[in-house]
Order: sequence, then C-alpha cells, then structure tokens
Amino acid sequence: MKIYRFVVVLCLFFLSCDQKTKVEKEVEEIPVDIKVERFDKAFFETKPEDLARLKKQYPYFFPGNDDNVWLQKMKEPIWREVYKEVQKKYSNFEPVREEFNELFKHVKYYFPKTKTPKVVTVIGEMDYTSKAIYADSLVVVALELYLGKDHKFYEFPAYLKYNFEEKQIMPDVVSSFAYRNIPAYPDKNLVSQMIFEGKQLYAKDLLLPNYTDAEKMGYTPEQIKWCEENESYMWRYFLESEMLYSLDPKLTTRFITPAPFSKFYLEIDNDSPGRVGAWIGWQIVRSYMKNNNVPLSELLKVNAKEIFEKSKYKPKK
Repeated sequence: MKIYRFVVVLCLFFLSCDQKTKVEKEVEEIPVDIKVERFDKAFFETKPEDLARLKKQYPYFFPGNDDNVWLQKMKEPIWREVYKEVQKKYSNFEPVREEFNELFKHVKYYFPKTKTPKVVTVIGEMDYTSKAIYADSLVVVALELYLGKDHKFYEFPAYLKYNFEEKQIMPDVVSSFAYRNIPAYPDKNLVSQMIFEGKQLYAKDLLLPNYTDAEKMGYTPEQIKWCEENESYMWRYFLESEMLYSLDPKLTTRFITPAPFSKFYLEIDNDSPGRVGAWIGWQIVRSYMKNNNVPLSELLKVNAKEIFEKSKYKPKK
C-alpha cells in the first residue's frame, strides 16, 4: 500500500512538472521584443537650450509650463551625482531588458489582449511609492531607487531600502500591472484587503515563476520562514480577535501596508515582518486556485467574499 501511494505521488509530481513545462514552452514561443528608452540619459545629457525639444519628445514627463524646475534639476550637483551613480549601475541595461521580455511573454500568455509596452527609465524624486509604474503602453522605472539597499544616497528605513535592488524591478512592475487589473474592493474589511493583496501576489506566482516567495513578497528568506512557521498562530489570532470583517482602518497599517513589523501588540511583534495580512491573503488566494479552475485574468475580477468562501483555506499546522 505504501509503495502504491509513493507511485501515485510520484506520478502526480511528474504530471505537474510536465504541465509546467508545457506552459513554459508555450510562453517561450510568444514573440516579445521590449523597446527601452533611457529618458534618464536624455534628460541629463540635454543642454538647457534644448529643453523644449525634449519636452516635445516626452510631453508626459513635463506637467505644467515652468521650465525653471527642470533646468534647476539638470544643473543641481546632487542630481548630477545621482545620474552618475545610475549610469554606473545601469550603463548596460540589456540584462534588465531581457527580463522584461521574459516577463511580458508571461503577461501575453495569461492576458493575450495586453499591449506590449515600451519601457522608459527615469530618475525621479526618490518617491519609493512610485518605483515602477505600469501604464498600459508604458512602463516607467525610476532607476534611482534600484541602486542597491546599501547605497549611500538612501536615508530610508531598512525595511524600505531592502527592496531598492535591481532584482525588485520585475516584482514591482507586476504589482503595478496587477493593481491596474484588480477592481477596487467595495468592502473595506480586513479580509477583503488581504485578498486584494493576495491577488497581486498570486499574479507573481504565474508571471514570475522563477522568483522565490521572498522576492515576490519583498521579504528576506527568514521573514518568509517566520510567516510559514506562524501561519496557524496568526490565523487563529485574526479569528479570535474577530478582525476579518472589521472595518477598523488601523488594521490596514497594522497588517497590510509596508512597515518594519506587524502589530499584534504581543511579544512576537519584534520578530514579525510587516504586511503579514497580505501574506495570509496570498495563501487564501493560492488555496482558492487549488480548488477552482479559474484563469488568472478572471481571478483578478472575482470578489473577495467568493474567493474566501470557496478557498477552503486552512493554515498549515
């Protein structure tokens, strides 16, 4: 009997691998050739007297008519130094472009009607909330926020700087892409917010199959391990505290938004990573997809209540 079970498990394993290989083979055949425009270089290498020409070429980067703001940025020593550091890191952008090709092959596979965007690199204003933006026909990447977590320019908390790495460009783009394709949740309760975040994380499972869970989540491997080891405990805490259907806005900052740690108001807080509610939502969505045959494009539209009820989610012991 034990041998029989072993053979069944082995067959299922190879069947799963074969299916994955089949999908990846189909993905490989999709023609994608991402074009990259280095606006960061164009801007800082343009002479002040030629600014009008640059504005005409890239009107969407120049809101308003006050040229003094842009002329000052061109000359400002600190921004010239940022530009120098960006060019040092990304003088050859081809490896990143190839990753974009790989990503958008997967996007085209799961969302066939999606246009292949043009990628434009910029040096923004160190706004960590807008590191990479997917905007239909454009993907805008602020390279000054991908210089490496230990870069001298960064005066941010460690939990934010950790994701200022080149490896986070693709996960950030997928987050932006997914958020644009997930309808806003009418219910503002905690479980709806969890599942909203869980959807965009599940999108990374399919669109970035070679990335680790830690890279998809923006966690360290140790933080992922902590969540896995404490999944049952966290879930029990949410249930016993009757938080899932609570509309308390403080729960968003405690468990959903980026933070150095999650706020259970218990001793475990110092060991916990931030955003554990998003991680739990990811596990709920994964459980739903194991029990329901739904295309990714449709999953993003399914309401949170239905996902939760049909997920049959049970944390691992």
